Amino acid sequence: MLQFVLIPAVIVVGLVAEGWPHDVAAVLKAVGAVLAFAGGAVIFLAARSLGSNLTPYPRPIEDGDVRHAGPYQVVRHPIYAGGALFFVGYGLAFSPWALALALVLTIVWGLKARVEERFLADAYPGYAEYCERTRYRLVPFVY
Repeated sequence: MLQFVLIPAVIVVGLVAEGWPHDVAAVLKAVGAVLAFAGGAVIFLAARSLGSNLTPYPRPIEDGDVRHAGPYQVVRHPIYAGGALFFVGYGLAFSPWALALALVLTIVWGLKARVEERFLADAYPGYAEYCERTRYRLVPFVY
């Protein structure tokens, strides 16, 4: 899966590629650190909300259910949203090239979320209703 290539690529590129110009580097590092921390917190809270429903695969587990508490009240795929925040923050902190790859990773997760939603709708009868209540996939008020 492309995400498993992009994740280490973002990290490595952030460490080895040319960084931001000196006059903006300190501000971008600070903003990036805040975003990365927030993304990590969202991932933690979303994984905790999923509990035993958490799976690394796009297909839901057989005996699972639709979760709509915690970050799942805000967006339908908060783990991807948190991951996007984390890696965009990382890119801002380290390198424009890492940021570019993080944006590609975010697009990949957005597309993957669409595929997962088809599986979720087939597996869980209440998923369509959940989608009506929680309108956004990854970014509140945007997507």
